[in-house]
Amino acid sequence: MKGPDPDKIGPMFDSIAADYDRLNHILSLGTDRSWRRRAIPSIADKSRAQDILDAACGTGDFSIAIAEASHPRTLVTGADLSDGMLEMMRRKVCAKGLQDRINTVKCNCETLPYGECSFDRVTIAFGIRNFENREAALKEFLRVLRPGGKLVILELSVPSNPVLRWGYNLYFKHMVPLIGGIVSGDRAAYRYLPASVIKFPGPEEWKATMESCGYGNVCHESFTFGLCRMYTGTK
Repeated sequence: MKGPDPDKIGPMFDSIAADYDRLNHILSLGTDRSWRRRAIPSIADKSRAQDILDAACGTGDFSIAIAEASHPRTLVTGADLSDGMLEMMRRKVCAKGLQDRINTVKCNCETLPYGECSFDRVTIAFGIRNFENREAALKEFLRVLRPGGKLVILELSVPSNPVLRWGYNLYFKHMVPLIGGIVSGDRAAYRYLPASVIKFPGPEEWKATMESCGYGNVCHESFTFGLCRMYTGTK
């Protein structure tokens, strides 16, 4: 399952890092926050410390939400290709006073710099569609998970309802590049982003891909009429 070239993805996200959060909230009408909140119970545990990897962490919204909902000794590691996104994340982590609970690493998440069985949870929010080799990433996440550990994926999706899908395609293909281009100055990035969502596999195909990569108990949940989907699987 071939995705975009990581040598191009990193610079693209560098170029929109400063406006990324604001545009996410504008373009999703604020629902991106609720989607992250709904995923937290599948990840965080107040009763015990965990090691959690947030892959393709971007500007760190998900990492921060996970850390704030977790045991005080839980360590969240945010990994991303983009220097610009990681810099924005570090500023937010410092502003929240979470430097002892969240760290960052720049890396290609298809080849993680961690040994086997390093993490209790691996998470990725709105990033798996941007990987060059998604199966390689899934296998790498499985490698670094501890036995019984869980992968939690949030990803944007095309609604299955035909009426909603028509409105979604109209908004995503035309309005998102227009608004994103005006705010960020990079219209090409906001043409790529909706196109990448439309090309991403549907739920049954993606669940089958996770299972073929070695995950058990693979489940899927739809949020907001299928605009976002959560996938989970265990090692």
